[in-house]
Amino acid sequence: MTATSGSLVRGARNPGSQGALRHLNQERLFEFLLANGPSTQAELARGTGLSTATVSNIVRDMAAKGVVATSPVNSGGRRALLVQLTDTGDIAVGVDFGRRHVRIVLTTLGYEVLAEEAIALPLGYDVDESLQAASDLIDRMLAANGWERESVLSVGVGIPGPIDRRTGTVLQGAILPEWVGVNLRDLENAFRFPVVVDNDANLGALAEVAWGANRGVRNLIFVKIGSGIGAGLILNGQPYYGYLGITGELGHTPVTEHGVICRCGNRGCLETVASTTVMLESLGRGSETPVTTEDILRKGLQRDPATLRVVGDAGSAIGQAIANIANVINPELVLIGGPLAGLGDALLDPIRHGILQNAIPVIGETTTVRMSSLGDRAESLGAAALVIQASLAGRD
Repeated sequence: MTATSGSLVRGARNPGSQGALRHLNQERLFEFLLANGPSTQAELARGTGLSTATVSNIVRDMAAKGVVATSPVNSGGRRALLVQLTDTGDIAVGVDFGRRHVRIVLTTLGYEVLAEEAIALPLGYDVDESLQAASDLIDRMLAANGWERESVLSVGVGIPGPIDRRTGTVLQGAILPEWVGVNLRDLENAFRFPVVVDNDANLGALAEVAWGANRGVRNLIFVKIGSGIGAGLILNGQPYYGYLGITGELGHTPVTEHGVICRCGNRGCLETVASTTVMLESLGRGSETPVTTEDILRKGLQRDPATLRVVGDAGSAIGQAIANIANVINPELVLIGGPLAGLGDALLDPIRHGILQNAIPVIGETTTVRMSSLGDRAESLGAAALVIQASLAGRD
């Protein structure tokens, strides 16, 4: 397996600083080596567009910190320095808790997926029991592949709710109220590993620029549509967390003045008109059997008029809320994730229409809207990416 170690940071927090520029250049070299394998410094310069002097300095720094190894080779009749990522065997673990599932992925620091598994959880599950189930699953996955627990750097955990980054505590407003009050120490006690934690939508956004087809996109909104509606923001190549870490609460954006009271206490929030829960309630009226998300997907793809109307109304409202954010941050790309991603254009078209109706024309016309490239894997892969970034940054 291929893994890397050292102090590489995939971006930096202060994009205008010299340190940030150095980190961004390190990232360019790192990603070129991931995609192309061992390369000479001349090949790195050509492939990244950096000067040979800059490449030489960065390689020297990365080698000193253990990120890369170098060896002399003959290239075109001349002696050159071959650069390759080091292999340490370190493992990052990503864990995504959903309303009815937990998904776990094990990866190398070189963004290679080693193992992946998901198990079902009962609706309204007990948090302690779910944490134990996830911890046991990690142990089974490690044992099944012959890896020691000591190989794990840390565990990234995604939770569907706002998280105070000062304490790692899940705050009131989580779509799973059972999680409210759970903090970083609780998670570390349960997993018996160091833990990093984030909101699931933030992790979906991070995954898209770390793993997905959208690597390199600098300004992006990832919208997860489910029982709650959350957004993760990538601004200037970095996740945006604001002051406390409570950003992207798209579901609590008011979209109708005289709407119903939301669980957050406000009136007419997006979540009260466009969540999957509301869609299921609308389509289930008069039905003898409960309507499921799978029913929405199936009937939507069959062009059932009632399903398309409910999905269309929800999509237009979501587009309106996205437009409000787009007018402020001018994203290049909006990605839609969550359990209804399989609807494709049946959901995307009304979202696009809502954006065009409510955004500044030039923003609406130049913002691309499409489905997530990672499906239901986005949040767990984002959690693993969080581990990789935190681990490598901590060695700076």
